[in-house]
Amino acid sequence: MILRILLAAAFTLTSAWAGGAGWSQNFAAAQKEAAGGQKDLLLDFTGSDWCSWCIKLNKEVFDHAAFKTGVKDSLVLVELDYPHDQSRLPAEVRQQNEALLKRYPVKGYPTILLCDPDGKPFAATGYQAGGPEKYVEHLNALRAHKSARDAAFAKAGEASGPDQARQLIAALDAMELDDGLIQMSYQEIADKIKAADPRDETGYSKKSAGKQRLAVFMEKLGEFQKQKDSGGALAFVNQTLAEKNLPEEFSQHIHGHKAALMMYAKKHDEAMKVLEAGIAVAPGSAVAAELEKFLDFIRKQKDAPAAPAGTESK
Repeated sequence: MILRILLAAAFTLTSAWAGGAGWSQNFAAAQKEAAGGQKDLLLDFTGSDWCSWCIKLNKEVFDHAAFKTGVKDSLVLVELDYPHDQSRLPAEVRQQNEALLKRYPVKGYPTILLCDPDGKPFAATGYQAGGPEKYVEHLNALRAHKSARDAAFAKAGEASGPDQARQLIAALDAMELDDGLIQMSYQEIADKIKAADPRDETGYSKKSAGKQRLAVFMEKLGEFQKQKDSGGALAFVNQTLAEKNLPEEFSQHIHGHKAALMMYAKKHDEAMKVLEAGIAVAPGSAVAAELEKFLDFIRKQKDAPAAPAGTESK
């Protein structure tokens, strides 16, 4: 019992200084502070001893008094560090941070999440140039996402059926969060949308199924990439494209990945044909617009003059 109390005390003391003055490493304590002070949480997912952009953000923004003064009445600052040197953090902090990484599946560092006191994220950002004052303005603008979310939730509470589903979808869209964060933090909202719209008049269920299928595809493709098995990756992509009745945008995503494999193999003409076929699946979709950008990029790469013999690109 005494040991447990001492460890908890050490954790609390560490949180007061490890992230610098004004920062905490204790997520639960920060939640309580935010709730009591009617503030939100700022979670800084960082790599203090290896992430150059994290270090740059600290030096240019977080270390300045102008930043801390600018957010002190609205945000509780929480540093979630993932250093290569694990000895930089107490075991309790490492365990907490690993658990939070499962709760918040961020895709890069630094990732800055704004969350309500319950820990529900409502905005995400990262490094931004311009110094502390400009960054505070940026964060204040992002806090409007929470107001838009809550306003849509309130409207949903007054509606029913597909209209309620549309308001709930609007609440999720207002936050502009990654699909992984939405899935982990707002699964109950997804369930409400499906219950309110059983015939899928909004198209939400179909779109969600496509996203889940793409996530499974990406996980499998990532396994081939880790093994540097480009032949296996291409065979897997071709096998997927050969399946019948693929959702349109899912099919377009797969075409994009096949084109990337062709491009890396310096088969530019084949890559462009794959992209053209992908665009033709659903020319007006958002994914088609991205494929068109990719197609333009490959054209420029193909048409770029070759470097003179004996020179190296920089």
